[in-house]
Amino acid sequence: MLTVDAAAALPASVAEAKAFLRIDHVHEDALIAGLLRSALALCEAFTGQVLLARGCREMAAAGDWVRLAATPVRSVGDAMLVPVTGAETLLTEGVERDIDANGDGWVRVIVPGGGRVRVSYVAGIADDWNGVAEPLRQGMLRLVAHLHAHRDAAGDPGPPAAVAALWRPWRRMRLR
Repeated sequence: MLTVDAAAALPASVAEAKAFLRIDHVHEDALIAGLLRSALALCEAFTGQVLLARGCREMAAAGDWVRLAATPVRSVGDAMLVPVTGAETLLTEGVERDIDANGDGWVRVIVPGGGRVRVSYVAGIADDWNGVAEPLRQGMLRLVAHLHAHRDAAGDPGPPAAVAALWRPWRRMRLR
């Protein structure tokens, strides 16, 4: 099971989104902030990558090499042995970590008797919104504009094709 921390900041400033939407009042700031968070989640789901760097935690079985689900991985941190009952234990030995050229993180935990292990790591393309590639940014802003304009529409035709076209070069798909 993968857990990705919430982004510490919005993927774009509300002011930038309001400028894109040509809105000059503050009445819809909370709505726009929510649409920005939704656009970030949808972009990450479409591309298969974490855009803004943040912490992740994942359960893995001890034994073979396991590829971490979130990508691109920046660093792999602690591994905690999670027993069925009792307290978790920090593993200081028997943990191998690797990050390959594609940004995939790999861990192998060798624990006598096996067991489940919780691995902590950091994944993300950029530190902040300014580090995100412009096509990804534009796609999110276009999606925010679409969601804003069609929030009450019964016959919503779906997001504009330009959003997928902007995001597609960053899409990573995995066979599982």
